[in-house]
Amino acid sequence: MNRREFLEVLAAASAAGFPLAGRGATTRNASNVYDVPRFGNVHLLHFTDCHGQLLPTYFREPSVNLGSGDAAGRPPHLVGEAFLRYFGIAPGTRDAHAFTSSDFIAAAKTYGKVGGFAHLATLVERLKASRPTALLLDGGDSWQGSATALWTKGQDMIDASKLLGVDAMTGHWEFTLGADRVKEVVEGDFKGRVDFLVQNVRTADFGDPVFAPYMMREQNGVPIAIVGQAFPYTPIANPRYFVPDWSFGIREQELQQVVDEVRGKGAQVVVLLSHNGMDVDLKLASRVRGIDAILGGHTHDGVPRPSVVANAGGKTLVTNAGCNGKFLAVLDFDVKNGSVADFRYKLLPVFANLLPARSDMAALISRVRSPYEHRLQEKLAVTEGMLYRRGNFNGSFDQLIVDGLMAEKNAEIAFSPGFRWGTTLLPGQAITLEQLMNQTAITYPYVTVNEQSGETIKIILEDVADNLFNPDPYYQQGGDMVRVGGLQGKVIDTPGHTAGHISYFFPADKLAFVGDTLFSIGCGRVIEGNPEMMWQSLLKLRGLPDDTQFYCGHEYTDANIRFAKTIEPNNKALAARAEQVKQLLGAGNATIPATIGAEKAENPFLRADNAEVAKSLGLAGSPAWKVFAEIRERKNRF
Repeated sequence: MNRREFLEVLAAASAAGFPLAGRGATTRNASNVYDVPRFGNVHLLHFTDCHGQLLPTYFREPSVNLGSGDAAGRPPHLVGEAFLRYFGIAPGTRDAHAFTSSDFIAAAKTYGKVGGFAHLATLVERLKASRPTALLLDGGDSWQGSATALWTKGQDMIDASKLLGVDAMTGHWEFTLGADRVKEVVEGDFKGRVDFLVQNVRTADFGDPVFAPYMMREQNGVPIAIVGQAFPYTPIANPRYFVPDWSFGIREQELQQVVDEVRGKGAQVVVLLSHNGMDVDLKLASRVRGIDAILGGHTHDGVPRPSVVANAGGKTLVTNAGCNGKFLAVLDFDVKNGSVADFRYKLLPVFANLLPARSDMAALISRVRSPYEHRLQEKLAVTEGMLYRRGNFNGSFDQLIVDGLMAEKNAEIAFSPGFRWGTTLLPGQAITLEQLMNQTAITYPYVTVNEQSGETIKIILEDVADNLFNPDPYYQQGGDMVRVGGLQGKVIDTPGHTAGHISYFFPADKLAFVGDTLFSIGCGRVIEGNPEMMWQSLLKLRGLPDDTQFYCGHEYTDANIRFAKTIEPNNKALAARAEQVKQLLGAGNATIPATIGAEKAENPFLRADNAEVAKSLGLAGSPAWKVFAEIRERKNRF
């Protein structure tokens, strides 16, 4: 590039909105939020899961992040106010906005966009000014997640990583570019510049290592080892045909051997650069000894303070550094007498309006985007509400995607993968092709139309849920819950049998699942609630459309009919139902589902406000719930 071309690129970068700073700039206009005093003698900088995002973006943190088993209510499964309380972050502050979804739209307008490699480069340079020997580590998922990353086969991110000064990385979505492409980069662009570290990928035939498992460096006279751990379930979460000759796994035993090996070579600090996900890393840290810190990724959790995990060899710090280039972690170790004596950790949000763009990175970004700029800026629509993705179950951008699939494919139900990556749009922003590609840019974008039974759909959803919520982290195989369109239900609070009992109603399908609140010609016992509470719950279910079919937790229809006749012996509808049930049972058939309309005419527990029923029980003029209580008490003794 000659001087004239370079100036033209700078002009394009400025026009694109980059506030340019020279490579030697120290970001004098940045607030002291980025003043991180140097500590100790070993220094590591870490980012992860940037998913192809070279430009600043908005990114909303999840409002739902459920943990199962021992992980419930503990980092990283904290959101909103609970997150702020746990980590001592004041509400309404810049950090509160960075780490939670609280009041997101207003806060985003106040604090601006986050990330962007030109701004990240400025922060890296600022921190390295006081830590010149610091290693910059990339936790993976860098080469995928944007239009330009897809169209260039990751080359835009590869070039940006080299210019950023990345020393080592591991992988996951990188493998969806194919084994040949990954090897091409490792043996070409990265050779002698960036170490691609993976201890847990082996050849499928003989089990030979595919990549270097670790690298060793020395900082201020201290030998350190960085071990790489790629996402262990890549061929399950993504198509196996991308890596047909490689096998993946957690490989706990092999990891222990690697740690022992580098310790044997004199490493006084051992760090695992991991793409396991934080729950897996927490379990791993309790079982593998000799690791001082796990710098984690995959689950996109921005966690301000490390978890300290005890194991047979001592203690291990476990961290996770968010996603989308939104955070940069600083880990300083003080090593004395051959081992870690103390540490300092800071997870810094990358606010674009506090960090001027470094000019050389801005120029590179403009150059790689230039051939595609017209396509990227194609305006598709304008969003009326906030569009976001991140969360265990759904997001508004996911809903837009599945609605589009149903409309285009004339399908009743649509499914879309529960990807964690994808940026956020504020109300009034244009939905450009680039913004759409930020949610959909994958190398296997196939859409199929199939006929599936309800049983199959149930199995699929339960299998995905098990991958997400299995109480054993080693069986959690990535992503959030599959996104579903066209399967909309209503949760109805129906306490009485138990205090927290709920029922489900699916209006489009005219189906209800009522558990132990309502039975065919009966109802559940009142255990944790009281009769008035139970009556109110039954009224909610009675108010559903008459043609609603309901499924209950038990099939007591025959016995319930015998009791019901003691309350309303002259009920003709009940007599007809008794004959119908007799025929069904005689033929070996079930009596469930029943309909709400039939129950309203035949079920005495739903007829407690019928004057004739109350009179027959000697309770004329009494509140309906008292009539219900009497019927329920008689059934208890029946």
